[in-house]
Amino acid sequence: MLKATENWLAQVDYDLATAEHMLTAGRYIYVVFMCHMALEKALKAVVTEETRELPPRTHNLIDLARRGKLALSQAQQDFIGKINDASVVTRYPDNLSRIVDDYPEPIARQYSVETKELIEWIRQDPRLQAS
Repeated sequence: MLKATENWLAQVDYDLATAEHMLTAGRYIYVVFMCHMALEKALKAVVTEETRELPPRTHNLIDLARRGKLALSQAQQDFIGKINDASVVTRYPDNLSRIVDDYPEPIARQYSVETKELIEWIRQDPRLQAS
C-alpha cells in the first residue's frame, strides 16, 4: 500500500472521530460535512491505489467512486449521491437556520451510521489491504 493511501486512511479515522464529536456536541450540519469528508478520503485512498497517483482535488464522491472502479450497490450509490448533494449546502450554507433545520439530530445520526457502514465496506477492498 502506498504511503499516500495510508495517509488518506488515517484522515478517514480522524474525520469520523470528528463527526462523532460533532454529533455529541449537537453540531449536526458538521456531522454531515465530516461524514462527507471521511467518505471523500476513503474514496481517494482507493483511487490512489487504483491509479498509483494522487487523486484529483475534487469533493465529488460520485466521480471518485467511478475513478476507483468500485462496484457499489444501488443503496451505496444512492447514499453517495445524497451525501454528495449535502456537501455544498453544509460546506457553504446560504441560510444557516434553514440548513440547521434540514439536518436535525436524527438525520445527522443516520448519515453517520450509513457513512461508517460504507467506509467499512470500502476498507475491505483488496487494494486497501496492507501488503
